[in-house]
Amino acid sequence: MSKVKYYYDSETLSYRKIEKKKGRKLKIFALSLLGMLLSGFLLLLVYINLPYVETPKEKAQKRELENMQLQFELLNKKVEQAQAVLAEVEDRDNNLYRVYFEANPIPDEQRKAGFGGINRYKDLEGFDNSKLIINATRNIDILTKQIVVQSKSLDEIAKLAEEKEKLLMAIPAIQPVKNEDLTRIASGYGYRTDPFTKARKFHYGMDFTAPRGTPVYATGDGTIDRADNTATGYGNHIVIKHGFGYESLYAHLYKYNVRVGQKVQRGDIIGFVGSTGRSEAPHCHYEVFKDGERINPINFYYGSLTSEEFAQMLERAQQENQSLD
Repeated sequence: MSKVKYYYDSETLSYRKIEKKKGRKLKIFALSLLGMLLSGFLLLLVYINLPYVETPKEKAQKRELENMQLQFELLNKKVEQAQAVLAEVEDRDNNLYRVYFEANPIPDEQRKAGFGGINRYKDLEGFDNSKLIINATRNIDILTKQIVVQSKSLDEIAKLAEEKEKLLMAIPAIQPVKNEDLTRIASGYGYRTDPFTKARKFHYGMDFTAPRGTPVYATGDGTIDRADNTATGYGNHIVIKHGFGYESLYAHLYKYNVRVGQKVQRGDIIGFVGSTGRSEAPHCHYEVFKDGERINPINFYYGSLTSEEFAQMLERAQQENQSLD
C-alpha cells in the first residue's frame, strides 16, 4: 500500500493531497545515477594517483634519501681524487725513490690487487641504491689497501734512506792529509820503483808527503780496528772499518791518538804524519779496501777536491815514479 502525502492549503483552510508529477522519479533516478558516476570517477582518480600522494613523513624520508644519494656520489668523487693523488705518489715511488735507493719497484698487480673469495658486499644488495653504495664501499676498500701498500713502501724507503745516509758517511771520501799541508803526492796506486830494492813492484796505496807531525784525518765514519805497529813495514798505522765492506789504512805515522774500538767520524784527527816502519821520508801511506780487496784510493776524494784539483791529482798519481815505502 503506497503512502499518500498531504499538505495544508492556507487559502482553503484544508488539507490537500500531494499529486506526484510525471517524470519526477525518472529525474531523481538520473540524478542519483549521475552522482554515483561522479563519485566513482573521483574515487578512481584518487586510486590512480594514490601512489603519488605523499605524506609529510614520506616527503621527509624522500629528501633524506636524495641527500644520502648525493653524499655517496660526492664520496665516490673524493675517492677518485684520492686515487689520482695516490697514483702520482706510487709513480714517484716506483720511478724515483726506489730507483735511487736501488730497490725493486712494486708491481701494479700487488698495488691494485682486488679482494677474492666470498662476496664482501652481499649485505648491501637488494636496495634501491645498492649499486651506488657497493661501488663506493668497494672503492674505499681498494683505496685503503693501496694506502697500506704505499705506507709499507715508504717505510722501506725511509729505512733505505737511513742506510744510504750511513753508507755515504761511511765511504772514504776525503784525503787523509789536507791539500794545504801537502808537500806533494809522491806516489800513486800501481807499479812503482821500490826505494830500497829499486825493483819494480805494485804499490797498493797512495803516498801523501807532508812534514812530520802534520794531522792525518779519518776519511769516513767508522770504528778503529787497528792502532799499532805490529804489521811488517807499516810502522805506526791505523785501520778503520767503515762498514758496508769498506776499510781504510793509514801507515808510517809519527803517532796516533785513537784506540781500538773507538768510533770516529769523517774529518776527525786520528794521527800525525811520520816515517816509521819501512819508509824513506815523512809521508802518510793510504790504502782503501772493499770487501777485503785493495782498490785505487784515487776514486775516493770527491768530498774534498774540486774537479780541477782532482784532475791535477789524477795526473800526478798516474806518473810511474819511485814510492816512499
